[in-house]
Parts: sequence; structure tokens; C-alpha cells
Amino acid sequence: MTQLLSDDDIAARLADSDWERDGDEIVREWKFDDFAAAMAFVNRVAERAEEANHHPDILLHGWNKVRLSLTNHSAGGLTEQDFVMAAQFDACA
Repeated sequence: MTQLLSDDDIAARLADSDWERDGDEIVREWKFDDFAAAMAFVNRVAERAEEANHHPDILLHGWNKVRLSLTNHSAGGLTEQDFVMAAQFDACA
């Protein structure tokens, strides 16, 4: 089983990040110029998530905003893999 991160580990990883903690998840929102750019981002995120077999919750709203939420459901909280994926998703923007 994947090891959960401590609250201190999570806080340290978020210190220099645009991601925020929301309970047992980390979340981030992006705003794009238009719907097509938002969808292109979602598709890039989906490709990375499939490759890693670690999938975020994706919310496309307001025609140009995308919110991603990450957690490790099987582990029951946040793990190293969530932060690895967050960095990969940042690179998709």
C-alpha cells in the first residue's frame, strides 16, 4: 500500500506551489483564453493521467476555467504520487 504523507510533508510540498489543500485533496484552478484552450489542457492532462494510471477529478466550468483535484483514493489521502502528478499537470498548462 502507498504511504500517506503527513500534514507537515503536505504543507512543505505546497509552500512553493499554486496548488492548495482541500481536506484529503490538493486542488488547483487554471483560467484560459477560451473554451478550446481549456479543452486542449484537459486533453493533455488526460493523456498524462492515463500514462501514470493516476486520474484527477476534472471540472471544466465557466467556459474557460479548469479545476483539478488530486488524491489517492486507494490509499485514503495524499501521497507522493499526487504531488508528482500535480507537477506533471502544471507542465501541461
